Amino acid sequence: MPHPAHAPTRRTLLAVGAAAAAAAVTGAAGPAAQAAPAAQGARTEERLRRIVGRMSLEEKVGQVFVSRVYGHSATDPDQGDADANLRELGVRTAAELVGRYHLGGIIYFAWAHNTRDPHQIAELSNGIQAAALASGTPVPVLISTDQEHGIVCRIGEPATLLPGAMALGADGSPADARKAARIAGAELAAMGVRQDYAPVADVNVNPGNPVIGVRSFGSDPDAVSALVTAQIRGYQGAGVAATAKHFPGHGDTAVDSHYGLPVITHTREQWSALDAPPFRAAIAAGIDAIMTAHLVVPALDPSGDPATLSHPILTGVLRGELGYDGVVVTDALDMQGVRTKYGDERVPVLALKAGVDQLLNPPKLDVAWNAVLKAVRDGELTEQRLDESVLRILRLKARRGLFAEPCTTREAVDGVVGTARHLAEADRIAERTTTLLVNEDGFLPLSPASHGRVLVVGADPASPSGTTGPPTTTLGTALRELGFAPTVLSTGITPTAARIEEAVAAAAGQDVIVVGTYNVSATSPQRTLVARLAATGVPVVTVAIRNPYDVARTTGQRAALAAYSWTDVELRAAVRVLAGRAKPRGRLPVPVRSAEDPAVTLFPVGFGLSYA
Repeated sequence: MPHPAHAPTRRTLLAVGAAAAAAAVTGAAGPAAQAAPAAQGARTEERLRRIVGRMSLEEKVGQVFVSRVYGHSATDPDQGDADANLRELGVRTAAELVGRYHLGGIIYFAWAHNTRDPHQIAELSNGIQAAALASGTPVPVLISTDQEHGIVCRIGEPATLLPGAMALGADGSPADARKAARIAGAELAAMGVRQDYAPVADVNVNPGNPVIGVRSFGSDPDAVSALVTAQIRGYQGAGVAATAKHFPGHGDTAVDSHYGLPVITHTREQWSALDAPPFRAAIAAGIDAIMTAHLVVPALDPSGDPATLSHPILTGVLRGELGYDGVVVTDALDMQGVRTKYGDERVPVLALKAGVDQLLNPPKLDVAWNAVLKAVRDGELTEQRLDESVLRILRLKARRGLFAEPCTTREAVDGVVGTARHLAEADRIAERTTTLLVNEDGFLPLSPASHGRVLVVGADPASPSGTTGPPTTTLGTALRELGFAPTVLSTGITPTAARIEEAVAAAAGQDVIVVGTYNVSATSPQRTLVARLAATGVPVVTVAIRNPYDVARTTGQRAALAAYSWTDVELRAAVRVLAGRAKPRGRLPVPVRSAEDPAVTLFPVGFGLSYA
C-alpha cells in the first residue's frame, strides 16, 4: 500500500486514464493524424475492437447498462442520497456504482439530486469519469439526461432554458431548431453530459395524448422530420449524442407508458406514412442513438410484446428495413409499460435479444445486471451478440470525442453555460413561437395607457426544471417590467369554487384579466373560471401554457394565445406579444378541433393571427 503522499490524485487518474483510453482509440500523434479519413476510421475501428477483446465478460455486461444514481458528488453525496443508493443500488456513491458494475452510462435526474448547478454537475461528471478510467479496462462513461427543453428539462437555470419541441414547431424554422439544439448541446457538453435523450421524433396526432403532446414538433410528418433533422445536426455538432425517440412512434396513444402499456392501432401503411418518416430522416441525418417505446404495435408485431422487447420491430424493421446500425437505447426500464408482461429479470435479456444496445435505468440494477450475465454464461445470449452492442456503444463514445476528452473544466462551464448570448438567443427564438389564436376586434396588443391594471390568474404547475416560475408570478413580473400594474392571484390547475369567487371579486376595477390555462379538460373547473371572469365584463385573455388545445374548451375570452410551455422564456415571450413589443409569428403545428365535435377543425395546422 503506497504512502498517502504518493497516492494518485483524481486529477492524475483522469489524466492517466484519459491518455490510456485516447491512445487505445486514436493512437499516438504523428503520421496517423495526417491519414485519410477512411484509413483513420479503419484504425479507430480496429482499436475499439481490441478494447472489446480486452474486456472481461463482466465489463462487457456493464457497458450496456445506463443507471440512475443519487447525489451531487461522485464520492461524497449527502447522507440521504448515500442511503438511497445503498437501499436501491447496493453502494453508497456513484464512483462505487461505476466500479462495481463497470457501467457504460449514467443518467442524471433532478429528483436524484444530480443537477444542483452547472459547476456541481461538471464536478459530478468528472468524478464519474475518474472512477471509470481507474478501472481495469479504462472506458469513459456516457453521461446522459432528458433535456428536451419545454416541459421536460432536468437542468434548469442558470443554464439556458429554450423553447420545447411544439413551440419550435410553431416557429417552423429548421434554422432556429438547429440553433436551439446547438446551444443546448454546447451547454450539456460543458457540464460533462454527452448524450441527450432528444429530439422527440413522435408525430402527435392525438390531442388527448397524455405523455407526448407538446413534446412533439407537431402533427405533420414532413414538418416533424425537418425539425428532427435540424436538431440532430445541432446537438451532434456540439459534441453531444442526439437520441431520436420513441421508436416506432408514440404520437397516437391514449395511455401513458409510464403507467400502462399503450396499443397503437395504425395499419402498416399508416405507420409508414405517419410515424416512420421522422425516424427515417433521423437515420439519414446520422443520428447517434434511437430510443425505443414501451408500446404494442400489432401491425408490426402481432405477438403483444412491447416494441422495446420486439425482435420483429427492432431488428426486423429498425435495423433491417430502415437500415439503422447505430445505438438503440430502451426507454426507462422502470416504466410500467415494459413490465406488464415479463419480470424485471427477463426484460433486459429480452431487450438485448430484440436488438437493443443500451438498457436504461432498470428498477433493480443488480437483478438486471446478473440476469444478463447469466444469460450469456448459459448461452441464451451469445458473447458475440453482446460484443456487437458494446462495439456500437464504444463507436458512439469515440465519435463524440469521449476517449480523447472525457472530462470538462470550470472554464468550459463559465464560457458556455447560461451566457448572455445564449439567453438572448433563447428569447429571440421564443418570440417567434408564440401563437395568437383569437383576437376579437383587434383587442391585442395591450397598452399600459389603456389597460394598465391587469389581473393575472391561472394554473401554477411546478417548473419543468425546478428553477423557474410559478407561471402567474412570471407573467405578472414580465407585465410589470413593461409598465403595467399587475395583481397576481394563483387559482391552480383545479380551482375551487371559493377560489373562483375570489378571482371574480379581484376582477373589480381591473382593465384586463390574463388567465393562464393548463390542459383544460371537458370537466375542468378552469372552464368555469374563464367563463365567470368573462361574465364580469372585464376583457379576458387566455394564455395556454401547455397544450394549445385549451382554446377549444374555454369561452368568453377576447383573445387567446398558445405558449406551449410554462418555462419563463416562453411566458416572457408571450407577454411581449401581449404588449405589442413583439409581433405574434407562431403558426399552429397541430390542428385544434372542436371539443363537442372532433370532426370539426376550429384552427387548422398553420393557423396563426398577426398584428396589422
